[in-house]
Amino acid sequence: MSVRTPLKFVAVAAFTVSAGSAMAFEPQGKVECIAPADPGGGWDFTCRSVGNVMEQLDLVPANVQTINMAGAGGGVAYAHTVSKRAGDEQLLVAASTATTTRLAQGQFPGMTADMVNWVGALGADYGVIAVADDSEYDDLPELMEALKENPRSVKFAGGSAKGGWDHLKVLIAAQEAGVENLPRIPYLSYNNGGEAMTQVVGGHVDAFTGDITEAQGFMESGDLRVLAVLAEERLPGEYSDIPTAREQGIDAIGPNWRGFYMPADVSDEAKQYWMDAMDTIYESQEWKDVMTSNGLMPFHMSAGEFEQFVTDQIADINQLSKDIGLIQ
Repeated sequence: MSVRTPLKFVAVAAFTVSAGSAMAFEPQGKVECIAPADPGGGWDFTCRSVGNVMEQLDLVPANVQTINMAGAGGGVAYAHTVSKRAGDEQLLVAASTATTTRLAQGQFPGMTADMVNWVGALGADYGVIAVADDSEYDDLPELMEALKENPRSVKFAGGSAKGGWDHLKVLIAAQEAGVENLPRIPYLSYNNGGEAMTQVVGGHVDAFTGDITEAQGFMESGDLRVLAVLAEERLPGEYSDIPTAREQGIDAIGPNWRGFYMPADVSDEAKQYWMDAMDTIYESQEWKDVMTSNGLMPFHMSAGEFEQFVTDQIADINQLSKDIGLIQ
């Protein structure tokens, strides 16, 4: 059975804020970006890389301070934003498909997507399934064959919570490969992708599931071997030698958008400022360079379109999670 990808890529014309625009709101003093995980993962990368570009483009008055707030697959940061930061116009929180996955599965108890403001998305990371360089598995079909023989024979590690987006990517691939008893596949959750990869490289876990940006360092050191990227076609540039799952006969697609939400109860002017800032960042050469060097693919939405996209994606992942047996 083919699983429809929950991500719909849409080309959006960007609006660039001119230097002479009269703005009703401009950030003053400290701007914070919460990364809902420990250092070393995709959310941390999002805060730090976007923060750097904001500084280069003079969109903020000083440095953007990244605050790492791990826990509950992003739930600790989400609850903090909802309950303690309402009205804070100088707070951004890194988000991704992992965030909408947790919301879709009801993993942030008592909280829904409309309790925050969705500001914009600035690119998409594609999922990968990887093993240690000395692994016995040479390609994705070999690994999936092992799962067919015994679903508990391969242990996966990822940076999302159990049932989260990293876990889902494995189940999507396994379902497409014809593996049965999907809930029996072992998945170990770590606080970030870096920690998960360390377990794989150290021989404690068999395979890694995460995103290409997370895997970059371990790939370059030669410690991690990517069996497949979960993209429609091969990624450009230095990643072009990584085969897709699709070309290996497993039609699994796993894109992960990267973007931001901010607290509720902020002024319309503040929300507009940050949405316009996302457009400006996305169109900048500085951000294009970051995307190229980190394997991010084009994807951009802002304003009401992004909020509608989040709502639709949550509905899609909720259905997918039911189909795979993760939730009732």
